[in-house]
Amino acid sequence: MLNITDLKVNYGGIEAVKGISFQVPQGKVVTLIGANGAGKSTTLKAISGLVKPQSGSIRFGGMNITSKEAAFIVGKGITLVPEGRRIFPDMTVLENLKIGAYLRKDKLDDDISWVFELFPRLKERGWQLGGTLSGGEQQMLAVGRALMSRPRLMMMDEPSLGLAPLIVRDIFHIIQEINRQDVTILLIEQNANMALQAADFAYVMETGRITKSGTGRELLDDPAVKAAYLGSA
Repeated sequence: MLNITDLKVNYGGIEAVKGISFQVPQGKVVTLIGANGAGKSTTLKAISGLVKPQSGSIRFGGMNITSKEAAFIVGKGITLVPEGRRIFPDMTVLENLKIGAYLRKDKLDDDISWVFELFPRLKERGWQLGGTLSGGEQQMLAVGRALMSRPRLMMMDEPSLGLAPLIVRDIFHIIQEINRQDVTILLIEQNANMALQAADFAYVMETGRITKSGTGRELLDDPAVKAAYLGSA
């Protein structure tokens, strides 16, 4: 579904992504793991049109989307759940969800109902301001808002950041449920153990380069990955 070839991106005057290539097959969960500053978030921003690559190509469903505008990319079926949630704190839960469908001209009722089925707590808080939600509820809202564009590929940047372990498990269960609904997932996650357990395929990024790849299980069992990211040798 998504093919990245020799992608190079400068960010803040630094070569953050140094010629990486990887694929995201349709219907799968793919994760990028690595330390802060490895270039993972910059990669997602380049795919979603928020930063422009210096070189390389990004192809989605056979179409070259390199350096296209963000709205065009959303319209083609790629959506990003950004790090830090970035919800609108002074808008209600329902208003935040509708913002996620800003490119759509059809009725939203069925999709709102689906989001509320996935996240019953959001249904209970439909008229509550986003800024008054807990951190976990805000993350649920950010995911729900992204789903409102009916994405074929959902990219998620650190969805578990700052959340309690119980909420983290809930978020990963939801990620897997979304994937079962035929939404392909590209995931960046500091919680490497959870990410690799959920992933069909995984890549390790270090200082702007991909240094390892394999199935989620293969990287979970890799001694170097265990030592660097899973807290064990």
